[in-house]
Amino acid sequence: MQMDPAVAAARVAVRKELTDLRPGDLVLAAVSGGADSIALAAALAVEGPRLGLRVGAVSVDHGLQTGSADRAETVASRCRDLGLDPVLVERVVVEAAGGPEAAARDARYGALDKLGERRHAAAILLGHTLDDQAETVLLGLARGSGPRSLAGMPRRRAHYRRPFLGLRREQTVAACVALGLPVWQDPHNDDPAFTRVRARAEALPALEAAIGPGVAEALARTAAIVRADADALDDWAEAIADSQDIDVLAALPEAVRTRVLRRLAIAAGSPAGALTAEHVWAMDRLVTDWHGQKGVSLPGGLVAERSCDRLSFR
Repeated sequence: MQMDPAVAAARVAVRKELTDLRPGDLVLAAVSGGADSIALAAALAVEGPRLGLRVGAVSVDHGLQTGSADRAETVASRCRDLGLDPVLVERVVVEAAGGPEAAARDARYGALDKLGERRHAAAILLGHTLDDQAETVLLGLARGSGPRSLAGMPRRRAHYRRPFLGLRREQTVAACVALGLPVWQDPHNDDPAFTRVRARAEALPALEAAIGPGVAEALARTAAIVRADADALDDWAEAIADSQDIDVLAALPEAVRTRVLRRLAIAAGSPAGALTAEHVWAMDRLVTDWHGQKGVSLPGGLVAERSCDRLSFR
């Protein structure tokens, strides 16, 4: 019998992300119960053992909805039915700081980081799709967050891997339907109170209607292009990140110099999350537009100032 195209696409995508691992390595899938993560778990359960890998899953209970603990256990049971082992349920406390989306994300990744280290996992797979990537890029563009934000989510970062960044969300749904796998529809995914939901349900469809089909693919393609450029510039900046000499800094291209300045400020103690582009531009003027101005106040109680042809922080 011919394999369903969506099932085949999911398995091929997962297999490509596993081929560099060694037999016996443990690979975990982060599974929420939605179509993306269930399709991911199903593909891992098939492709991992073929490569001699140990395969398991993690279900994170954020505790934000009634019945979330029972739902996490149900998801874990479905993963066990797929043949994944170990299957773990991690309960987290979501802090209020940073907004509900960011707080839940921070709590989830914190739990996955600790679990991956404790279990010596070679990789943790995440079920983000091309649609998720497109939404991320669109939101970054709307916020004016700069090239690193427009670069979207990396396919790999540390032990995290995202096999489905080339698949559409509808393909993961189709894969689950073809395999007869029940999925859970998170009500938060339809709540317009969340910015990402509005981007998904309103902004992207409006762009498709106005410009034509293929907007999501174009945004994801843009992320790949920008990421390559941003990585190269970051590597360049990293190579000279300790230099505070004005002449050295002034000779750099602006895109590299501002990266170096941001790194210097963070290394001096300025919180990365509070350091804005305006702060970096003000430091840049100390280097390129110097006319005796006073130092620049930075988050964390720091002041960047120019003295004796050097940039210093106090």
